[in-house]
Amino acid sequence: MSRVYLDYNATTPLRPEARAAMLSAMDVLGNPSSVHAEGRAAKAVIETARRQVADATGASGADIVFTSSATEAAALALANQGYLCAEVEHDCVTAWAAAALHADKNGHVRAEDPKNTALQQVNSETGVIHTLPEGIALSDAVQAFGKIPYAFSWSGAERAMISGHKFGAPKGTGALIVRRGIEVEARLKGGGQEMGRRSGTENVIGIAGMGAAAAAAARDVDAGLWDRVADLRDWLEGYLADAAEDVQIFGQNVDRLPNTSYFSVSGWKGETQVMQMDLAGFAVSAGSACSSGKVKASKVLLAMGHDELTASSAIRISLGLETTREEVERFADTWIEHYRRYKQRAA
Repeated sequence: MSRVYLDYNATTPLRPEARAAMLSAMDVLGNPSSVHAEGRAAKAVIETARRQVADATGASGADIVFTSSATEAAALALANQGYLCAEVEHDCVTAWAAAALHADKNGHVRAEDPKNTALQQVNSETGVIHTLPEGIALSDAVQAFGKIPYAFSWSGAERAMISGHKFGAPKGTGALIVRRGIEVEARLKGGGQEMGRRSGTENVIGIAGMGAAAAAAARDVDAGLWDRVADLRDWLEGYLADAAEDVQIFGQNVDRLPNTSYFSVSGWKGETQVMQMDLAGFAVSAGSACSSGKVKASKVLLAMGHDELTASSAIRISLGLETTREEVERFADTWIEHYRRYKQRAA
C-alpha cells in the first residue's frame, strides 16, 4: 500500500506551475546583474517573480527581498535589533530576539511594544492564528501564506517572512517583505543585489519557481480549496476523540489553520508515535521540522503552560490540498490501533 504524507507544514510538493517556471528559467543564460541583453533577460525573470510574490502576498507599498529561506529572512530582519518575542516563536526568531513575552494557554501573545516585538502570524505546531497589533516589527507568515487569506498590507507588520517550500515552491527559496521606509541592514554584503539588502547573485531558477508557486497558492486560497481540508481535519479530530478519551487537542477552541491538528496522549512519547506511524506508512511529525528530530519536549507547548510529559507526547498532523478522505481514515484507524496497544501496555 502506498505511503501517506501528512506533514505539509514541514514541506509541500513542488507545484507544477513552479516546475514549469523553473524549467523555463534554466534556459536563461545571463547574470541578472549584467547590463547586456542576456543579463536583462535574467533580471526580467526575477522581477516577474517579485511582482508575483508581491501580488500574491498583498504587499502593496512594500519591497520583496529574495533570500535562501525564512531563516535567513529572520536574521536579516532581527539581527542586532534587541527585539522581544515569546517561546512559541520558531527557533529562527528566538535565535535573534529575547524570548521574554508570555503566551497564554492557546499560545496567544500580547505585544505591549509592537515596534520592538516579533510575533508570528500562525504557529507552525498548533496552527493557532494570531491577530497582529499595528506596527509589529516582524511577523512570521511562513505557515499563513498559502493556507489562509493573507495580505501583508493589512497584517499590521513592518516586515514579514515567507518560505517557498511551504506553498509549493522549491526548497532553498524565501523572502523578507519590508514595508517601504523601514530600514534593513544587509548581512550579506558585496555586489548590492536585492536593493542593497542581500548581496550575492540571485537564485534565478528558484526565484522563478517561487513566483509561480506564490501566484498559484493565492489562487487556491481565493477559490476556497482549503475548506475541504478543514472538514477533513475536523472529522479526524472528532474520530480520534471518540476513540481516545484522554487525547488532548491543542488550540481546538481558537482560530487555527484549516489543515493542522496537534494532539497529545500524555505519556505516549511523540517520537515513538512518529516512528510507529512511519513504519505503518504515514509521514507525520512531533512538531516543527527544524526541531522534531531532537529528543525533547515541544517548547511551544511548554510555553503554553503544559507539563513536560504532555509536551513530549504530542504529534502534528498537517494535511494538504492533495490529501484524500481515504488517506485520513487510514491514518486514523492505524493511530487508534496503536493507541489501544499503548493503553494495554500501560495498564
